[in-house]
Amino acid sequence: MKRTLLAAALMTAGAVAHAQSSVTLYGRLDAGIEYMNGIPNNAGTGSSSRWRQESGDWGTSLWGLKGVEDLGGGNKAVFQLEGAFSTANGSLGLAGSLFDRIANVGLANDMFGTLLLGRQLQIANGDWDFDPFGQSNWSSASLVRGRNWEHTSNNISYQSPKFDGFDMYGQYGLGNSTNFNAGAAGAATGRTDGLQLTYTNSLFQVRGIYDEIRDPITGQLDNPFTASREYFVGGNLFLGQFKVQAAYTAERTSGGVTTPVGSPTAPTTADLEWGGVTWQATPAAALIAAVYHVNANNGGGNANIYTIGGSYNLSKRTLLDIQIATARNSKTANFGLDANNEGAGGLSSNGSFNENPLQGHSQTGVYAGIQHSF
Repeated sequence: MKRTLLAAALMTAGAVAHAQSSVTLYGRLDAGIEYMNGIPNNAGTGSSSRWRQESGDWGTSLWGLKGVEDLGGGNKAVFQLEGAFSTANGSLGLAGSLFDRIANVGLANDMFGTLLLGRQLQIANGDWDFDPFGQSNWSSASLVRGRNWEHTSNNISYQSPKFDGFDMYGQYGLGNSTNFNAGAAGAATGRTDGLQLTYTNSLFQVRGIYDEIRDPITGQLDNPFTASREYFVGGNLFLGQFKVQAAYTAERTSGGVTTPVGSPTAPTTADLEWGGVTWQATPAAALIAAVYHVNANNGGGNANIYTIGGSYNLSKRTLLDIQIATARNSKTANFGLDANNEGAGGLSSNGSFNENPLQGHSQTGVYAGIQHSF
């Protein structure tokens, strides 16, 4: 009898221990067909169009692992690993990096918050919650040339619990170099930091973000789209079936900007505003409309993206999506629908191709696809 009771007790203890620790595999696969015109030819002297199969227009294709272990007393050990990939060809989001998006480990407490160490999405990804198209491929990120898609390595972050609707999130990314502001040789970014404050209730949500990304080579704030300070304020208004969203973002450098190779201008500031509405017409169907506007100084010009789209959920995990968008440039601007790097469109001397339209020209595209989450 005693042996039976002991065995039962050990089995119970094992079951409890198992329940206190868990690992979850998750992911998202996005694929579709895309048409775009206003693309420069190789010489950058004329425009063309193309069809292609694309992965990630509606949302990055990714997979990951996350885990939690209960340490007792309200404390938990947590980790997350996440990497991007292309469903079109199976390639990794960042060559040679399995977990290019997130790789961190830390401690969490229900009363005191979560502290993490490792690679993170840069804090400007917090703009996502206030973009009607969720910083998808043709949205706010396009007009800041991908600045708000950045990642930050060597990072220390803290997420507070919610107090009366308020919560705070902070990041600090070390450069791991003898130059305090710059990164090690070959680093994607230099030192990064940021602070985010959010207030949420049943009717509305507001958020403010301050962040900076340093040039990985010089450690300076010398390009509004790659190495700058960003000031963000955004709001969501929840009105039954409708969600109204608006935001303002200011990209600021410390001056002394060097004109990028092949770029007609060297802006030191860029201001981005947007607004849009989502109509949840049925539990399965949503329609979205938005307008994005950017203005860059020093002759960088201004541009607008006008876009409509929507999604239809076939199930809790699978949806169909579509987006139609057009980018309209002033005579000195060449912003495209995709978040292209600065510079003139066309084939460069190193063999890379930039899809920026010709200065003052427009670019229009249509995308339709399917997305599955697991």
